[in-house]
Amino acid sequence: MKTIKLPLTLFFLCFATVAFAQKSIVKGIILDENNFPVVGANVTYNNTGTISDFNGFYLLKVPSNQDVTIVFSHVSHKKAQVTVNLSPNEDYELNPVMNTTIEQISEVVISGRENKRVEGVTTISPEVIRKMVGANAGVENLLKSLPGVNGNDELSTQYAVRGGNYDENLVYVNEIEVYRPFLIRSGQQEGLSFVNSDLTSNVDFSAGGFQAKYGDKLSSVLDITYRRPVNFGASIEASLLGASGSIEGVSKNGRLSGIFGIRYRDNSLFVQAKETETNYRPKFADAQTYLTYKFSNKFEVGFLGNISINEYNYRPLTRQTNFGTISDPIALLVFYEGQEEDRYNTYFGALKSTWVVSDNYTAKFIGSVYQTTEQEYYDILAEYRLGEVNTDLGGEDLGQVEFTRGIGGQLTHARNDLDALILNFEHKGNLSIEDNNIEYGIKYTHEDIRDRVNEYEIIDSAGFSIRPPLFPPNNQPYSPDTSPIVPYTNVNAMNDTQIDRISGYAQWSRKTTLGGSDLWLNAGVRAHNWTVSGQNITSTSQTVFSPRAQVSLKPNWEMDMLFRLSGGMYHQPPFYRELRDSTGTVRPGVKAQKSVHIVFGNDYSFKMWDREFRLNSEVYYKHLDNVNPYTLENVRIRYRANNSAVAYAYGLDVRLAGEFVPGTESWLSFGYLKTEENINDKGYIFRPTDQRLKFGMLFQDYVKVIPSLKMYLNLTYNTGLPGGSPSYADPYNYQTRLPDYKRADIGVSYVIVDDSKLRDSGWLKPFKELSVGAEIFNIFDVQNSITNTFVRDVYSKLQYAIPNYLTPRIFNVKLSAKF
Repeated sequence: MKTIKLPLTLFFLCFATVAFAQKSIVKGIILDENNFPVVGANVTYNNTGTISDFNGFYLLKVPSNQDVTIVFSHVSHKKAQVTVNLSPNEDYELNPVMNTTIEQISEVVISGRENKRVEGVTTISPEVIRKMVGANAGVENLLKSLPGVNGNDELSTQYAVRGGNYDENLVYVNEIEVYRPFLIRSGQQEGLSFVNSDLTSNVDFSAGGFQAKYGDKLSSVLDITYRRPVNFGASIEASLLGASGSIEGVSKNGRLSGIFGIRYRDNSLFVQAKETETNYRPKFADAQTYLTYKFSNKFEVGFLGNISINEYNYRPLTRQTNFGTISDPIALLVFYEGQEEDRYNTYFGALKSTWVVSDNYTAKFIGSVYQTTEQEYYDILAEYRLGEVNTDLGGEDLGQVEFTRGIGGQLTHARNDLDALILNFEHKGNLSIEDNNIEYGIKYTHEDIRDRVNEYEIIDSAGFSIRPPLFPPNNQPYSPDTSPIVPYTNVNAMNDTQIDRISGYAQWSRKTTLGGSDLWLNAGVRAHNWTVSGQNITSTSQTVFSPRAQVSLKPNWEMDMLFRLSGGMYHQPPFYRELRDSTGTVRPGVKAQKSVHIVFGNDYSFKMWDREFRLNSEVYYKHLDNVNPYTLENVRIRYRANNSAVAYAYGLDVRLAGEFVPGTESWLSFGYLKTEENINDKGYIFRPTDQRLKFGMLFQDYVKVIPSLKMYLNLTYNTGLPGGSPSYADPYNYQTRLPDYKRADIGVSYVIVDDSKLRDSGWLKPFKELSVGAEIFNIFDVQNSITNTFVRDVYSKLQYAIPNYLTPRIFNVKLSAKF
C-alpha cells in the first residue's frame, strides 16, 4: 500500500482543486509594443485584481456566464481594457499589448528597477545590453560600467566586485545556478559567457548585502531571467567578431513555449592586432535553449540546456614590447617556437518545476547537471633579448634594439586535464501569511572532480638555469653552482576529489509603516554543510551559518527617497579550486572564507529637464576572516589553501542614471575602494583586486534630424591594480601597481526598419527590426596592461616587470535583424 499512497494523495488533491474551482480563469503575459514583458501592471475588474510578475505573467479569477470588463493599467503605458464572457471553469489565455507614448528604453527600465529598489538590486534593460558597444559585448560588459564592479581585461567576461575575486560571484539563470570552466588562464581563451543576451528578458544585480535566499558567495549576485515567448520571432546578428541567432515560438494551445539561441565568436581580430605575432585559430561556439510546458495554470515545467565548445589554438611567433622611460628606453624582443592547444567543453541541463499550490503558497523543484571537460596542452620555447632601443627620430632603425643587455630562454610545458561533474537538487517555497512573506529552500550538491596537473617552467639566462625563488640564492654566472638543475616552477599532481554539500535558507519579509513612512523588514539565515573526500584524502566535514538582515525605509516626504541598511555574515565554503594549493595538492581542511558585510544605501528619484533620474549611492564595509590568499595571473587564480590571512574592504559607490538624452537611458558611475590583507601577521598589503578609483560612463544618443542614426559610448577609467609577483615569490616584495586602465568604445548604428518604420511591401517587409552599424574599440588606442612578465637581466642583476598589453584600437562592423 505504501507504493500507491503518494500517487493517490496527489490524485485526490488535483481532483479537489478542479472540483473546487467555481470561477473561470483569465491568464497570460502582458507585453509592450517591443514584445518585452510589462512588470507590475495592474489587472482589475470591479474591486478585484492582481499584478503582473517579473515575467509579465498574470492570473485572474473572474465570474462565469457574465460580461466582465478587465482593465490593464500601468504608470508608463496607456490603459487597455477588454470584455470577456466565459463558461464555468474555462481557462482563457489573453496576452494584451500595452502601448506607450514614451520611448521604451527609459520607461521600461525604470519601472523594472522599481520592483527591486527595496532589496538594493540594480535592474538593467536587456535592450541596452544588446545594443551597448564593447569588445566582449554582453551582460558582463555592462556590469563593468557599474560602480564597485571592476574588470581590467576587455576580452574577459569575469569581474571583481568590491575587492572580491572572480570566484566570489553568484550567477543564476531562471533561479538555476550556473558555473564557469575551471582552467582558463587568460581573457582571450574564455570565448563566450554562459549568459546569452538574445534570450534575456530581465537582469538583476546586487553588489553586496544581498538577502539570505541567494547562495553562499562573498561578493555579488547576478540574477538573469530568460524570456517566455508569446508568439513566433527570430533574430540574427553578424560582425567581424562572430555571429549569433535566436528563434522563439509558442504552441497553438499556448502550453509549450521555447526559445533557442546559437552563438559563434572569433577573437582573432583582437589577438592578431596585439604585440605578439601569432597564428591563431579559435573556435568558440554554443547552443542554448529554454523550454516551458504548462500542464495547468498551477503547474509548469521548464528546461534550460546549454552546450559550449571552446577551442583555443595558439602558435606565437614573435613579440616586441617597449617599456622603460624616455631617457632609458628598454625593449624585450622574443622569438617563439611551439604551440598551445586548449579545449573547454561544457554541457549543462536543468529542470525546474513550479507548482502554485494555493494563492498563498508556491513550491519549486530544481535539478541540474553540469559537466566540463577541459585540457591545457602547450610547449612553448621563448628565446629573448633584453636591450636598449634606438631613439633617433630621424634614423631608419627607430624603435629597434641596438644594444643587447641580456639574452635568455624560457621553456613552458603543460599537460593539464580536468573532468568535473556537478549535480544539484533543490526545493524552494514561498508562503504568504497576511502581510508576511516567508521563503525557504534546501539544496543538495554533489561535485566529482578528476584533475591532472603537469606543468613546469625552465628559465635559462646566458646558459645558466635559474633556480626557483624559494631556493638559496646563487651568484651565477660569476660563481659556479653545483646543486642539481631543477625547473624554475614545477607542479605535478593527480587528484580525484568528491564534495557533498547540503545547504538551505529561511527568510522572513514584511512591509509595514513607521509613522507615515513605509518600512520593509527582512531577516534570514543560511546554513551550509560540506564534506570533502576522495582518493588519498582524509574525509573532512564542516558546517557554517550565515545570518542576514535588511531594513528599508521610505520617508513620507515630498521627495522620492529611500534609505536601506543591510548586511550580516557571508560564508564562502571552498570550491575545488580553493582547495588546491600552488603545488596541486588538495587540502580538505580549508575553511570557509567569512565576511561580515554592512551596506548603507540611499536611492533618490527626481525629475530634471522634465525627465526621470535616479541617484543611487552605497557605503560599505567588509571584515574578512579565514581568508584564502591567492595570486592573480591574467584571470587565473591560484590559492594557498591555508586560510592564513585576514582582510578588509571599504568604499563608496555612486551612480546617476536617467534620460540625459530624451528617450534613452545613460548613466555615470563613480567608485572608491580600498582593500588590504594581512598574511601570517606580516602586515597589511594590497589585495590583488585593490582597485582604488573607478569612473564609468554609458551614454546613448541619436541625431535629432535623423533619429534612426544612433550612437553608443562606453567609457571606463580605473586606477592601476597591483602588478603581481613572479610565481612562488613573496608578494610583500612586489607592491607595485600597473598603469591606470583607460578605455573608450564607441558604436554607431543606423536603423533601417523598426516599429516606426515598418514596410508594407518589398524585400524589407519580413523585418521587424533591421540595423547596420560600425564600432571602434579602444578609440584612443591606449596601451592598457593586465599583468607583468618578469625577466632577469644577468648583466645588471636586475629583474624587470615587463607589461603584457591588452587590445589596441580595433574597427568592427555589425548587422542586426529581427523577424
